[in-house]
Amino acid sequence: MSIRPTLETRRAQPTMEGAGVKLHRAFGFHRPSELDPFLLFDDFRNEDPRDFQSGFPWHPHRGIETITYVLSGTVDHADSLGNTGSLGAGDVQWMTAGSGILHQEMPQGNANGQMHGFQLWANLPRDLKMTTPRYQDVEAKEIPEIIDDDGTRVRVVVGEFWGKRGPVDGIAADPQYLDISIPPGVKKTLPVDLYRRAFAYVFEGSAAFADASAPTGVLLEKEVRGEEVNIRDMSGNRTLIRFGTGDEITVQAGEEGVRFLLISGAPIQEPVAWHGPIVMNTAEELQQAFSELRNGTFIKPAH
Repeated sequence: MSIRPTLETRRAQPTMEGAGVKLHRAFGFHRPSELDPFLLFDDFRNEDPRDFQSGFPWHPHRGIETITYVLSGTVDHADSLGNTGSLGAGDVQWMTAGSGILHQEMPQGNANGQMHGFQLWANLPRDLKMTTPRYQDVEAKEIPEIIDDDGTRVRVVVGEFWGKRGPVDGIAADPQYLDISIPPGVKKTLPVDLYRRAFAYVFEGSAAFADASAPTGVLLEKEVRGEEVNIRDMSGNRTLIRFGTGDEITVQAGEEGVRFLLISGAPIQEPVAWHGPIVMNTAEELQQAFSELRNGTFIKPAH
C-alpha cells in the first residue's frame, strides 16, 4: 500500500457566475489536464440571498457532465427537453449534457436565507461527447451513509466504498464521490483507486493530509471589539488538496474535526477544446457547437 503525496494545497478563489452569483472556484478553465477527467469545481455557499438569487439563467452545455450537490437550501432546475425539478438539502443531480442541452439553475435559500452547495464538471471522452442527454436526480435518503467505529461518517454519492455503492451509475469517468466527516483528533487512512486522479475539498474544520500542513482557512475581515481585523476562518474552510499517485490517503483531523469531499476519476487523456459551458476535443468541433447555437440546431432529436 502506498500513501498518496500531496502535490498542492490551495484555497478556492472568489468569482462570479450566472447572472451575478457569488461563489468560490477551486479549479477551472486553466490546465484542464491537471485533474483530468474533472474540469471545474465551484463552491456556491452564501449566507445572503442577494449573493445568489439571480441564479444561473438559461445557458447551454455540450460534451460534459455536471454534478450538483446541495447541502442546504434548494436549486430549482428546468431544461430544453421539458424536465423540471428541485434539489433539496443532501440531494444530488448528475446531468450528462452529451450532445447538448439548454437549462437553468435557480438557487433558493433555506429558512435562514442560506444556500450551500457544490458543482463539479466532468469531461466526456470523444466517443460520448454527442451521447443523448441524461439526468440522474438522487434524493438524500437514497445516498448510503457509513459510520465507522471511530465516528467517521462517509456518504457514498458515486462509486463503491467500504462495501456500499452510491446510487449514481453509468458515468464515463467511473468516479468516486464521497462526503466524509472525521471527528476531532482522529487519524484516518482511506483507500483510493491507484489509477484515478484524486482531490479533496475541505469545507468544514481542518485537517492535515499526508506530508502537507493543515489547511489554513479563509482570510476574512471581521469586527472584533469594534475594530476590523483579519482572521483565519476555519468554519468556512475552502481548501483544495491535489494528490499524487498511490492507493491511500491519510487524514489527521484537527481539534474541530473535518468535513471534506474526496473525489477521484479515471483520466480521459484526450485533447480539450473548451469555451464557456462547451467542452469538445478540437477547435473545429467547438466552432460547430457555437454555430449550431446561433442557427437553432444545437439541440439534437432523441435517438
